[in-house]
Parts: sequence; C-alpha cells; structure tokens
Amino acid sequence: MKKIYSLIAILCLMATSCSKDFINKAPEDSYTDDVFYKTEQQFKSAVVAAYAPLRDVLLNDYFTSEMHSDNTIYQAIPGNRGTSIVERENISDFTNTSTNAYVAATWQHSYTGISRCNIVIERLKSADLTAAVKASLDGQAKFLRALNYFKLVRLYGGVPLFIKEVTTAEEAFKARSSEEEVYAQIIADAQAAIAELAAPVKFPQTGEATKGAATMLLAEVYAVQRKWAEAEKLLNSMLTMGYDLNANYADAFMPTNKNSKESVFEIQFLGGTLTGATPNALSFHFLPRSKDTKVLTGISIDNTSTGGWNTPADDLINDFEIGDKRLDASIGIAEGTYDASRYFNYAAAKSIINYVPATGKIGVPYIKKYLHAPLAAPTGSGDDFPIYRFSDALLLLAEALNEQGKSSDALAPLNRVRRRAGLADFINTDPGALRTAIFHERRVELAFENHRWTDLLRSGKALTVINAFGMKIREQLPYLSSDAYVIDQHHLLFPIPQNEIGLNPKIIQNPGYF
Repeated sequence: MKKIYSLIAILCLMATSCSKDFINKAPEDSYTDDVFYKTEQQFKSAVVAAYAPLRDVLLNDYFTSEMHSDNTIYQAIPGNRGTSIVERENISDFTNTSTNAYVAATWQHSYTGISRCNIVIERLKSADLTAAVKASLDGQAKFLRALNYFKLVRLYGGVPLFIKEVTTAEEAFKARSSEEEVYAQIIADAQAAIAELAAPVKFPQTGEATKGAATMLLAEVYAVQRKWAEAEKLLNSMLTMGYDLNANYADAFMPTNKNSKESVFEIQFLGGTLTGATPNALSFHFLPRSKDTKVLTGISIDNTSTGGWNTPADDLINDFEIGDKRLDASIGIAEGTYDASRYFNYAAAKSIINYVPATGKIGVPYIKKYLHAPLAAPTGSGDDFPIYRFSDALLLLAEALNEQGKSSDALAPLNRVRRRAGLADFINTDPGALRTAIFHERRVELAFENHRWTDLLRSGKALTVINAFGMKIREQLPYLSSDAYVIDQHHLLFPIPQNEIGLNPKIIQNPGYF
C-alpha cells in the first residue's frame, strides 16, 4: 500500500511539473516584487537594507579620507607586496590608478545603497500606507541617497545620476551628470528629508536618520558651495533640536553612549557572533600588525593580514595644543618591538602624553578613540562609527558666521568645542586668524572621522597642504617612493573605476587618468 501511495505521489508531482501554470508560479515561501512591497514592515525592512551598504563604504572610507591626507599613514610591510597591500598604499601615496579595487569599492557600495533607496522611493508612491509612515520612510531613503551621492560627487566629480528604480538593461547605462546636476539632486533630496523627518524625540536615539541628520548634511553641502547664509540658518535650527556636547570628549565614542545627544548620525554596528551580528572590525585595522593584539584588545587577535593602516601621523599629533584633552582620548601608544617580518610584539599600552619609550622598545601611535577593550569577539566590536556629531555642527556654524563677516558671533560655537577639550577661549576676531583656528579645530576635533580630505578640498588647501606634508613625510619614511604625496590639480578627484568605463562606454574618465 505504501508503495502505491508513493507511486501516486510521484505521478502527481510529474503531472503538476508538466503544467504550464506550475512552471510560472513563484515558490509560495519566497517574496517577489508583486507581494513584497506591500506592508509597513516590508518597507521598513527595505529601508534597513538601504542603510546596510554604509558599513561597506566605511570599510574603504578611511583609505580615501584620513589616509588620503596629512592625518594618517600606513606601516610598511616590505615582505608582502600583494595587490591588496600595494593598492591601499597607493591611495595613501596619491599614486592610485583607475584599476584600484579599493577606490572602485567605494563607488560600487555607494551605488548599491542608491539603488536600494530608489526602489523604496518609487514603490512608496503607490503603497497603501499612512501619510506619516510614508513620510518617515521616504525621508530616510532620500537622506541616504543624498548622503551617498555627496560621497561620490566629492570623490569623483560628476557621476551617473540614478533617481529611479532601474528595471531594464538600457536604463543601467548612463553618462556622467555634471557636478551641478548631482548637487541639485542632493539638495532636493536633503530638503525633502528635512521636511519629512522628525527631530530626535529622545536620547539615545534609534539610529535612524532624523531631521537633524538631514539638516547637517544640507548645511555641509551649502558650505561646499559657499552658501554661508543658507548654511548658518540650517545650523542654527539644530541648536533647538536637543543636541548637546557630552561632558567628556571620549564619551562620544563609548559603546554605552551610542546615538547620544552628541550624535547627529552614525553607522550602526552590533557586536558578537550571534546570527544577525554586524561587528565593527575597524579598531584592529588601525593597530600595528601583530600575531597577538591582546595587550590592547583584551583578547587574542591576529591582525597581521588586516592591521597596519590609518596610523596617526606625527604632523597631526604635533598639531594638538598643549593641554588638549582630545589627544589622549584619540591616540594611544603601543609599546613593543618589531620582529624580522615587521610584525609588532606588543609589550604595553601607554599614554601618548609625555611618552618616552622604555629601553629597547618602540612606541607606535594608534587610534584609541574607537578601541574599547576587552572586545567581546575577535570578529570586531559593537562600536558605532560617527558620520556627523554636534561638535561638527558647531564648528561649521562658526565657519559660516566667520565667512559672512560675523567673526565675533563665530567665537561662541568655536569656544564651546574648545572648552570641553580643556583649552582657553580663542579671542582673535580677525577673519583670517579665525579661519585658521576653525580649520585647525576641525582637524583635531574630528580626527579619524573621515573628514580631513574633504575639509582640505572645501578649504582650497589640498594642494598646498599635501605637497608640504609630502616633503616632510618622504624624509621621515624612507620606504615611500619619490612621487608619493606629489600632487597637482588632477589628484583632487579620484579616477572613475576602469571596470565601470569598460562596462559603460558613455562614462568619460577624469582628466589625468587612463
């Protein structure tokens, strides 16, 4: 009897397998476009997916920002000349080419985020959801799209502009839009996000984009365009949204202070090893390469294949004023010795303040502000990464005021940041001196938060600063090539990834690259 039932079941399956209707049906336990973008929860999941590529962008961001400046350097490893090492060194040295995979990764991950935002924005138009829910989801998606395009336009110049869901192969191949067109879209998206999103309701926040995040983004866009009055108005509005500085600088980066009153927007991470965890591994990317980092991380981690990057440069360290509390909070010293393979044997963790190496030891600076030992797992921590903090808003407000001739008014937001750092008020109202002071303050306050390269671009100082830094650092680090940190106008943009040009002949390469 069992054999008969089995045979009948097989025959029935064969019969239905031959049915045209059966072939056309999607599996009942899977989602398709026809059934997924319907409920509030489904749209919320789609928006969460649009946030996710920010973590992928971040993994490469410090190469194209902090290391692509005078803030940080890399530690040489002459025994490993693999492509993954050399290409990252090239970005720091300003010798990268259009085939550099790490430059291409920023492009690719940014467009992944843009694509996901476009889907949400388009599908919401016909969704049967309340107006309030639609506004929140649409506002978050437009903020994220604007943030990604802001990243792209500052690194590459004009880029292909996708603002609708791509549904055909033909729609996927676009020429580059002008920088003006890209900025116009960024402004439109940020303005829509400001209108649709609410200010933080309470602190700590949820981690979602808010009116404050969109306001900060648009203010920075206006600063790039030197629309200082518009930037000032936006930044002043943030003063009424509940943001404030934490009592201590280091508090802004503590895992227990995620999404705090100082946070305007940060990339979210979840540490641990459980399913769904999204650990942040950057903290030990920023340590000297070692077979055992336990002295600093609290648990044994071999970072010989991932570490050695984003090491604080002496030029930055020396830029901190005497008594600036941010120096000790931001940078530590790993004391030890190098072995024959250029791996570091950690002996002790030391304060950078008045540091003198022990006999027979070497002190290597490392980024301390993101390292909170002991780590829960060797995969990384649960530390979030700041994109915008309230101190950034205060310093940008000071800049906007000064650039409009309101130098006396600019002192208040500037000194609010300085006082927390334990420094005396800046009192000189000469616009040039104040401009220099604000630029310095941004460097030390926002060190290692991936602002330095774009600040150099926005200020018009990139060519002068990097070439001067190059002369000093080539003398200090003999392993650098003679063309490292030698830049001209074409280096102010990265090359369009060659694989994108190969796929899409409509895309024209930036001048000076092949």
